[in-house]
Order: sequence, then C-alpha cells, then structure tokens
Amino acid sequence: MSTEFHWGTATASYQIEGAWLKDGKGLSIWDAFSHTPGKIHKGDTGDTACDHYHLYEKDVEMMAELGITSYRFSIAWSRIIPDGKGEINPEGIAFYNRLIDCLLAKGITPFVTLYHWDLPLTLQLENDGWLSEQTSEHFRRYAKTCFDAFGDRVQHWITFNENWCTAVLGYGTGNFAPGRKSNDEPYIAAHNLLLAHGMAVQEFREGGYPGQIGISNNCDWREPLTDSKEDRNAAQESIEFFFAWLTDPVIFGDYPAIMRERLGDRLPTFTQSQKALLKGSTDFIGLNHYTTHYASRTPSEESSVDAKDGNGGMSDDQQVSLSSDPDWQRTSMGWYVVPWGFRKMLNWIHDRYANYPIYVTENGCSVEADSREAAVDDEFRANFLRGYTDALKQARDVDGVPVRGYFCWSLMDNFEWTRGYDMRFGIVYVDFESMERTPKASYHAYREIVAADRAIS
Repeated sequence: MSTEFHWGTATASYQIEGAWLKDGKGLSIWDAFSHTPGKIHKGDTGDTACDHYHLYEKDVEMMAELGITSYRFSIAWSRIIPDGKGEINPEGIAFYNRLIDCLLAKGITPFVTLYHWDLPLTLQLENDGWLSEQTSEHFRRYAKTCFDAFGDRVQHWITFNENWCTAVLGYGTGNFAPGRKSNDEPYIAAHNLLLAHGMAVQEFREGGYPGQIGISNNCDWREPLTDSKEDRNAAQESIEFFFAWLTDPVIFGDYPAIMRERLGDRLPTFTQSQKALLKGSTDFIGLNHYTTHYASRTPSEESSVDAKDGNGGMSDDQQVSLSSDPDWQRTSMGWYVVPWGFRKMLNWIHDRYANYPIYVTENGCSVEADSREAAVDDEFRANFLRGYTDALKQARDVDGVPVRGYFCWSLMDNFEWTRGYDMRFGIVYVDFESMERTPKASYHAYREIVAADRAIS
C-alpha cells in the first residue's frame, strides 16, 4: 500500500465559519438565501454556524488528536474578494493564512476547495451567477489570488465541490441557492462551472505553482435492478448523467454521448478551444459518495417516489427508475447504507478513467439524536465508517483502484444547508449555543481506523 494515502476530514466554509459580516467579508448567495423566509428549516442561518472563524485553533487541535494526516476545507470567495470581482480583502487572506499555518504546525496537510457553493452575491445579482461566462472569468482571477496567497504552503487544490448540486439544486429544482427553477438552466450553469474549472487549472499550470489540482463531483452508485440489458443500460446511463456529465469534460474534453443524444440542443456545446482547455484539466478525480439505489428502465414494485430526487442530472431527462432494498438501513437523511455500492462506484471510476488517482473527498452520514447524550453515543455512524472504509480498502488493496485518500464528512456538526442544524453529520458534537465541542463514539472509531491503516502502510 502507498505511504501517501491521506486520511482526513472535510468541511465547508459557509457550514462552519460563521463571522458572516466580520473583517470585510462580503455577502454570498447562501447569506441571502438563508435569510429568505421559508427557505431553511426553522429559519436557521450560517451567520455563526460553528464559529470556526474564531475557534479554528481548537478545531485543528481536535484534528491532531484524531490522528488524521490531512484536512479538506473550502475558502469563502466573498471573504477573499467581497464582491467577487473587485478589491482583495487582506483580512480574508490573513484568516486563511492563520488556518493553514496552524494545520501545518500540527503536521496536517491542507486540501483546499476553492468553491463550495457560496458565490459572492454581487455576481448573482449582476451576472445571473453561473448562467454567465463572466462569472467563470471572475473565478479565474479569484483562483489565481488564492494560488498566489497560499500556494507556497498548499499543494492540493480542488476547484469545485459537487457541481451537480450547484447546477441541479441551484438552477433546476430551486432547493438550494440561488433558488432558480428550470429544465434547461442546470446545463448552462454546469457548462460555465466547467469552463471556470478549466480557466483556473490553466492559471495554476501556467503559473508553475507546485502540487496538484483537481475537481470533486458527487455520485451515488446505481446497481442494475435485474441483469437485463435494459436495466444495465439504465444504471450506466444514470451514472453518466450524474458523474460523467461533470467529469468526462475535464478528462476527455466533452460531455458523454448519451447526454448529447438525449438532450440535443439543450446541452451547450464546447468550442474546439474550450475542449482543449478542459481536456486533461485535472490531476486527480474527487468523489463525494453517500448512498446507492437500484436502477431500472421501467418502474418496479419497489420503486420509491423519493428516489426520483436522487437521480443525477435532471430526472425527467434520464428515463431511469430508482428503487431500493427494504432491508437496507437508512440514515436520518433517508439515504441508504450500502458499503458494497461504494466499492463498485470506485471501480466504475477506475474502469472509465484509467489510472487517474482518486480521492474520496466526502463520505459520511447523518444520525438522528434527541439529546447531546444520544448524539455522542453514535454507534450507527461508527459502524457506517467501519463499513465504508472497509469497502474502500477492498477497492484499493484487492481491486487495485488507485484510491489516494479518504475524507470523512464531517469533522463536526454544522449548518446542513436547507436542513439547518436539524441534521448532524459530525464525528464531533457541537452545542450551537455554547459552541462546546464533544467527540462522539464515531470520532474514536475513526481514530482507530486511521491508526490501524497507518500502522501497516
């Protein structure tokens, strides 16, 4: 086994930092969205969240005690460039410098995500956000600003987190910021997100910055309901609409053929120069993985209505029916616990994209708890982590999949987007009134997992 395997945890700026108006930070679309009545459970916001902005040293200390080697976090664009395009905010640069230096002092390698959904609000109001290629150009400058400020210490960069969520939930269903609803806008937004990625990678490579740069996309596994050709094709096409939609372009330079065939002119077209910009524009593949469904061409008796929401891409464009096994356990988010689906997903990525290194940049689960005591005694999550990391190690050590890292989602309970503080994904319990942190049973289980694997590496 490679000694370079990265064991870590992951977070996102808006979900943990708080300090939403502190030290010159500008507003993001999630600041606006969370303050819009009716959008977030119980009217929660990320104004304070976990107050990581002020408590980052304590949080890094928890990571050190956990024994992880790496930490994935995102930078808030509006903390660096408040309006997304104008003057650089030195206080924002200073905060992330302090965080990065603190991590390195503890021997923890920073993995930095440039964009985890919190677009500066000005770019949404003036440009319609990701519906405009102007936003992509502004992202290029923002990325270069970060490379210049932090590139002497950060050597692992992720341009975007889960473009599927930005495009589909933000511009398709309207569930996430900026809350737009359309059948066609998700494909336009995704197109400009991909171009922004290509531009940022171009800046990184032409600037000669050290290290590697890639992108993280989310995908659930799709297991054919039966061994029929129809169901096997349905499962394959579902993953292509979900993962390959946003990964094929950065490796092959264009969208999957099934999407062009199915969508026609509704799918934007890359110019030859854009294809050249995108092709090979990633040094690794990031995977965020949470659950599994059965896929079939026609509805089965077990098909569930809620499973439609789990379809990658726009559901009505796929001609795929999703279902589940009634024996599968479910998290409090309603997501199925299927470790073997994780192993198959990793193999699918390896088969399609040859020898690209893979980082599992998110994997975890939400566990319901009515009290602090119940939340800390989270054996369900501990078992989830054992099962999924075992599946990863089988893919890595038995199947030969080049998995280079695993980042547990999440380090601590935080603002879970439209669910507010109702859903807790953390291996550390957070009291959102006192801000006290308490390691859970899953924290100790994950520490044992990491220690055991590092001992044999």
